[in-house]
Amino acid sequence: MSETAPYTTEAPAEPSERVSMGFLIILALAYMGIFLGLLTPIIVTMALKLTDFGKDNLSGNLSLVLGVGALFALVGNPLFGKLSDRTTSRLGRRRPWLIGGVIGALVGLAIVSTASSVGMVLVGWSITQVSFNATLAALIAVLPDQVPVSQRGLASAFLGVGIPVAAIVGTYIVAGVDGTFLKFLVPGLIAAALVVLLVVVLPDKRIEKGSVPRYTVGEFARSFYVNPRMAPDFSWAWLSRFLLFMGLSFLLTYQVPYLLEHLKVAEDQIGDLVFRAILVQSGVLIVVSFIAGPVSDRIRRRKAFVFVAAVIYAASLAIIAFAPNYTTFLVGMAISGAGQGIYIAVDLALVTDVLPSQETAARDLGVFNIASAGPQSLAPSIAPVFLAIAGPANFVSLFTAAAIFAGLGALAIIPIRKVR
Repeated sequence: MSETAPYTTEAPAEPSERVSMGFLIILALAYMGIFLGLLTPIIVTMALKLTDFGKDNLSGNLSLVLGVGALFALVGNPLFGKLSDRTTSRLGRRRPWLIGGVIGALVGLAIVSTASSVGMVLVGWSITQVSFNATLAALIAVLPDQVPVSQRGLASAFLGVGIPVAAIVGTYIVAGVDGTFLKFLVPGLIAAALVVLLVVVLPDKRIEKGSVPRYTVGEFARSFYVNPRMAPDFSWAWLSRFLLFMGLSFLLTYQVPYLLEHLKVAEDQIGDLVFRAILVQSGVLIVVSFIAGPVSDRIRRRKAFVFVAAVIYAASLAIIAFAPNYTTFLVGMAISGAGQGIYIAVDLALVTDVLPSQETAARDLGVFNIASAGPQSLAPSIAPVFLAIAGPANFVSLFTAAAIFAGLGALAIIPIRKVR
């Protein structure tokens, strides 16, 4: 699948040889699988599971479980990214974490699906988040490991499309599969199968034990931090993603409560209505991303794409905030798909272009993932403040705040200098 040798003990270097389309597809499928396992509960099944413990406190329990789980994701991704960079296994640097992560995630999903209390749901989801983020940290590092700069816009588009496809497949599974256990485990099993496929074809790099420094307290602390003075462009890219994902997390987490409490749809329609919304959003996203990614590679520009994407997404959140009915909500979701499509097709390519070091790619991308995972934890914590403005469930103020966060994310991309 790639001309890179299966194992090398040389120091990691910037890849120069182009990878095959087959390798990019398998990489994207594995990425999609991870988000299939993660997003399906976040979008719909976790809320449905928590209704078993009372509908009156659904928003509160959902905020607790998803917020704490996101904290584990926030810590797990950069930590396991750092460990992946240091791994001297005969299997390579990435393979052990790809395999171990999906095994742990299946255990966590099994606990969630069979839980008899909110506390057990919380335990299972925390295990799931830690495990999937260990896998994700290793998988994302494959991009700078294997893919040259000239292909990263295309690769970013392939990976980005995996997220909406995961959302579509996940909501389709929930609508078509009976039983809570299968609603959680089927997406997880698909994720495991696709990650194993990547493991089989991955030309992973192996490093010698003597080349790895001792793992000290300082090394552990550096798993979660990149000095903004040493890497200002990386830091601005981090801030931009953090702000945009704050806006995205409000919509992703509160979509089901929004439909139930704001638009007053029936509970038995939730699965179908969420599937339609995700299908509309993802259809637009996929088309746009496959246009934006290659164009970005061709004209060698990243910043303008990311800026425009964040502005479009902010506008979509404003439409959703004031939507009087489900049809208007769908319009907002379609526009959000356009914004996300441009963003995910280019943003990952941009950040790999401004990585502080090739040798610490997984660690640095793990730190960057804090900008994605952090909002998942912070958004449920601060959302009740916006929901409480002028009412117990004011989704207008919630999504207006989300739009403001996304707009600030657009402004944060401007100071980046290394890439255009």
